[in-house]
Amino acid sequence: MVAYRFLLVSLGIETILGETTIRRRREKLRQISNGQDVADVYTATLERIRAQRGDRARLGMEAIMWIAYSERPLGPDELCQALGVEIGSTNLDSDNAPSIRTILNCGLGLVIVDSLSSRVRLVHFTLQEHILANPTLFPSPHSMIAEVCLTYLNFSCIKNLSPALPSPPPTAHFLEYASCCWGEHARREASACVVSLALKLLDQFNAHISCKLLLSKEFGPGKPLETARKPLNMAGSPMGFTGLHGGALLGVLEIMVPLLEKKEWDLNATDLGGNTALILAAGKGHREIVKLLLKQDGLDPDGVDYIGRTPFSWAARNGHAEILRILSERGDVNPNRTDSYGRTPLAWAALEGHGEVVKMLLERSDVNPDTAAGGNGTPLNWATMTRKGEVVKMLLERPDVNPNRTISCGQTPLSWAAMTGNEEIVKLLLERNDVYPDTADDSGRTPLSWAATNESEEAVELLLEQDNIDPDHADNSGRTPLSWAAQSGNESILWLLLQQSHVNSDSADENGWTPLSFALESGHQEIVDMLWREENIGLDTAAEIGQTLFPGAATSGHGEAVDTLPERGNVNPSTAGESGQTPFLLPARRGAAGVLRRQSESDWLATPRL
Repeated sequence: MVAYRFLLVSLGIETILGETTIRRRREKLRQISNGQDVADVYTATLERIRAQRGDRARLGMEAIMWIAYSERPLGPDELCQALGVEIGSTNLDSDNAPSIRTILNCGLGLVIVDSLSSRVRLVHFTLQEHILANPTLFPSPHSMIAEVCLTYLNFSCIKNLSPALPSPPPTAHFLEYASCCWGEHARREASACVVSLALKLLDQFNAHISCKLLLSKEFGPGKPLETARKPLNMAGSPMGFTGLHGGALLGVLEIMVPLLEKKEWDLNATDLGGNTALILAAGKGHREIVKLLLKQDGLDPDGVDYIGRTPFSWAARNGHAEILRILSERGDVNPNRTDSYGRTPLAWAALEGHGEVVKMLLERSDVNPDTAAGGNGTPLNWATMTRKGEVVKMLLERPDVNPNRTISCGQTPLSWAAMTGNEEIVKLLLERNDVYPDTADDSGRTPLSWAATNESEEAVELLLEQDNIDPDHADNSGRTPLSWAAQSGNESILWLLLQQSHVNSDSADENGWTPLSFALESGHQEIVDMLWREENIGLDTAAEIGQTLFPGAATSGHGEAVDTLPERGNVNPSTAGESGQTPFLLPARRGAAGVLRRQSESDWLATPRL
């Protein structure tokens, strides 16, 4: 708030000083003193910018327009080069780009360079709000920006750059923004000039460096159209990605219509990733482009990419319900087609948690809600893995969904829900009478074992309420839920398990490690204290690795546990393991000062054998 008031005062002073006579300055001061708000100050400052001499007015206003309407914050070099582009020119003139100092001066304080991000920005977010609330300030800003981007990309010096370059040349500051963002601006506003320049670019798109930059943005990690392989060859050059692919990906109808009319395209042509134009349009959710492509003769509406995903599958994965409705009107689209991962369109929608798409697909009589291929899981498995409770609920309402279906590692949906710690889904599954709550996976672990590991207290409670649960079930390595809980350090879960009558608190795994062993090794003093109270706990039993509990605790450097152990009369602090190590040999070597301090302060310790 202080910064905001300072801004208001600062701009007010600049506005007052901008007047040319004493009388006019007094009048402006009176206006500001009588409650003039920041919008009035911004309006006055913008008027002063327009009143500047020569080209300074244009430069100041265009800089503000670019900052206000750009897709992302621009760096100083990017903005300078963008403002140096003249519509209609054929090549880049570096002498025409203004300096950042000139731009800041022409902005009269409304444009600054952020000291932290080194990006150009407006002086305050309220200026952005003011500009967007007054669209008449900048008529057709997106079309103007798109024209500049496309003019730049059609420059001879840019077209001659090799698409195999690892990164844009250091002098082409504006290349990355122009390549990746012109489509976003054109989709909002596309003038005749934009269309003409775009057609010129897309005509040789596969050989243009901007194609590579666009694909790197769209197909990179975490992007909606991410694939296991980018549509670039080993040299980083686009392969098979034509202007038709580019038009479909960008989704500008005003460009796509003349593009299709311009020449005869192979409508089913694929790029290196197997993407057709229809796959790209469907995956991005470009409804009008999808409708336009479906009207073309010879188009395959169910063609697959290199991993077997169709346009229908991509639309389902990315949550584009309207695209699915359009594709469903075609009788030659298979809604159950599985890809190389064994996932159907419904499985993709369930995995991503697109409730509207899942609901729409479940209403279709020709969609199988329980399809799985290659042991890769059903839609229910995927929804459970990714913690999509709303989707799980919809799927469980279907009587033809098997809630016990396992995936390749033998885990059921309940096991996954317990492993990810999702109490909501655990509860949904247990509410069904046909769910087996104690099914072990291929590693021998039950849902209770996974819930104990992930500290899901509510999930553990829900599972223990089931009649057919074995709370002491040992997995393939001999570890029980109590053992996993002791290692994770959750006192509440440990207490819940210790209350069960059939739980052995001293059960050893195949290496001879008990719950107490894991608690000591992990340094969970509270867990150690709880297990001390169990009468059947053995403290000096050697594990297969030749290490008793006491050397194990000391080796890990857990001084509190070491301090507690001698309180039990059946612990020998000098007991050596199979390799002759006493409790304090490894701490000495590892520098575990907390343990060694207890050695020096205690008269009951034997001298460590080195």
